[in-house]
Amino acid sequence: MGLLDILLGRTKPVAPDLDQLFALPSAAVTLEAAAGFTPTGGGAVCFATVEGAAFEQTHREVQALLDADADRGGVPVELRQDDYGYSWLVSQRSPDQLVQLVNDLHAVNSSMEVNGFGPQLLCSLTTFTDPRTRRLALVYLYKRGTFYPLCTLADQHKRDNALELQVAALLENDLRMEKDKTRWFPLWDAPV
Repeated sequence: MGLLDILLGRTKPVAPDLDQLFALPSAAVTLEAAAGFTPTGGGAVCFATVEGAAFEQTHREVQALLDADADRGGVPVELRQDDYGYSWLVSQRSPDQLVQLVNDLHAVNSSMEVNGFGPQLLCSLTTFTDPRTRRLALVYLYKRGTFYPLCTLADQHKRDNALELQVAALLENDLRMEKDKTRWFPLWDAPV
């Protein structure tokens, strides 16, 4: 970074650190002990939709790799598209398989990155619930290398901001939390 960059206010983008995803299981322990939230077993990777044979080949390889897991109960990995044109690769595990879910998310992100589709990656998320059936997602922003909590209210396009701030404070020692709250995007139609 040169003097001109500093004078013009340009900053270097933060390099993604996919290994940050491996901190989710320990964060889940903190989340359950302090706030009563437990994993649902659902997770997804969101990326900008890409056309072409190279992307289709990468998608098929990733899906075959994840679907080959003999321990996976229930539905296989699914590719879904939302109303905004983004693609979601959704993985569903049993709630006690958070480590395997994190491995799934890491494998998807790594495969896309290695095959040249890193710029299309947007975020990854894992979902949690509590005894009051409140939903919480921990969202990893690929381009920032940070997490933020997303607490949406059932059947409404509203968020529980107080709970989000509480969860962020709880997890600041477990996860690299996103400091810029304008980047805490709502993701209303996330498929998990």
